[in-house]
Amino acid sequence: MVEAAGAGTACRSKVLTECEGSVRIITINRPAVRNAVDAETAEALAAEFSAFERDAAACAAVLTGAAGTFCAGADLKEIASNGAQDRWSKSENPPMGATRLALTKPVIAAIEGHAVAGGLELAIWCDLRVASETAVFGVFNRRWNLPLVDGGTVRLPRMIGQSRALDMIVTARPVDAREALAIGLVNRVVPAGSARAEAIKLAHSVASLPAAALKLDRMAVLRQWSLREEDALDCEFSEGISLASDHQA
Repeated sequence: MVEAAGAGTACRSKVLTECEGSVRIITINRPAVRNAVDAETAEALAAEFSAFERDAAACAAVLTGAAGTFCAGADLKEIASNGAQDRWSKSENPPMGATRLALTKPVIAAIEGHAVAGGLELAIWCDLRVASETAVFGVFNRRWNLPLVDGGTVRLPRMIGQSRALDMIVTARPVDAREALAIGLVNRVVPAGSARAEAIKLAHSVASLPAAALKLDRMAVLRQWSLREEDALDCEFSEGISLASDHQA
């Protein structure tokens, strides 16, 4: 299924994957439709991130889009021709492919241009977001009477708070990079055209850190949402102390 495309690079027609040392770079490659995700692309994204999870040599990943756009969401032409329920009921993966995967390693989104509708949901699935100063975010699927089904109603309010999340979800308005940074939707804003390079640089920095404690702390942050505070504290301590004890052995 994966064709060789040069040293350190694997290619699917709609998803490109590059290996740069311990960093894996995954690019949605459908520029003619602003990197909208169809069924084949969704399957490829799920497969590539599953492969990243299994690869012991890969410590961090970058998710980006080709040709100056992150992702415009699900492919509306495919939905119109096949029907959303028909398309998605036949797949093991959600519409955007990777958003139900619970990875143990960090993923950084590199965002140029639009990250809207399902593209926004892909971006907030990632651990960190590096956005170009010209990036635009929004729940634009509201305009076509399509709901959020890839984690948007869950992750967005947890990330930026319910009031701000509802503002985006109810109004479907565009949010520029400066506002996105101010409300905590993105972590870094960089000059136009440099999001990919800066995200890769950040991924290498993360990948250079000792992995065991980073993995424990990251998973503790994600797990605590489903636990009572007391249980979350106990979980953090019991798992963390075992690693700390290893240093004394």
